[in-house]
Amino acid sequence: MSEPTPPTEAAPSFLTVEEAAELLRVNRKTLYEAIRLGQVPGVVRLGRCVRLSRATMLSWASGNGGPALGAKK
Repeated sequence: MSEPTPPTEAAPSFLTVEEAAELLRVNRKTLYEAIRLGQVPGVVRLGRCVRLSRATMLSWASGNGGPALGAKK
């Protein structure tokens, strides 16, 4: 029997909003609103495109103990 081949593509360093929302297990619109309010770290804007740092998302998610994506003001 042959061993399965590992995936050749590593996980991307930056995520789309849809991918980050899935990773954080929140609604896409909720994440867009939190980005708009400046509550999400690791956001990179490229023109109209928004990308989020995977490493920042993973470290931020574990330390964010408040309500979903930050407290309401």
